[in-house]
Amino acid sequence: MLEDVDTRLGRRFAFFTQSMIVLSLISFSVETLPGLSESVRQLLRVTEVFLVGLFTVEYLLRIWVVDKKFRYIFSFFGVIDLLAVLPFYLSTGLDLRSIRIFRLLRLFRILKLLRYSKAINRFHRALIIAKEEMILFSCVAMMLLYLSAVGIYYFENAVQPEQFKSIFHSLWWSLATLTTVGYGDLYPITAGGQVFTFFILIIGLGVIAVPTGLVASALSQARDEESINNLK
Repeated sequence: MLEDVDTRLGRRFAFFTQSMIVLSLISFSVETLPGLSESVRQLLRVTEVFLVGLFTVEYLLRIWVVDKKFRYIFSFFGVIDLLAVLPFYLSTGLDLRSIRIFRLLRLFRILKLLRYSKAINRFHRALIIAKEEMILFSCVAMMLLYLSAVGIYYFENAVQPEQFKSIFHSLWWSLATLTTVGYGDLYPITAGGQVFTFFILIIGLGVIAVPTGLVASALSQARDEESINNLK
């Protein structure tokens, strides 16, 4: 029932477990809403106790049925299963309920969707194809990040010594600007700094577009290779 999803009982148990994971994520998210009444909070606590009990039983049963117990315990899913319930018993104040979302990855194995397996292999192949270009681009991006931090430091340090204390402090501005995020917590006020920022923003558009184009091109090549192999 735990591992053999080819049986009706196994599939029902698997989808029931996945449904409980979704319920736990919804419960966790609702709990963060402000202004909840005490009755709602009590219902959420009862729900969490029930779900933790369910996940704990499932975790212990999985350890019991597997042949290589330590291999499961230290596997990706084993660690996720443990971390999803352990803080509840330790009362450490560390809330890791959100990591239960990773348990939904079992759906790909449960559903046995061949097309997802092919898509993952295709994406892996695309990363291999574009590996050299991505490494080169990453090096260039790091250089641009550093140089933009140096530039804004020299423009803004004299008038904003608290915000742009050093080149290291300026790196946060460089990261936000080059990625075109622009949080607005650090911004230039000098004319030179504003002109410099304009050019960095233009460069940032290319920084975002280049890896996207590389991966898209590599995916297209990987798909063509797959089509050729299928014809053979």
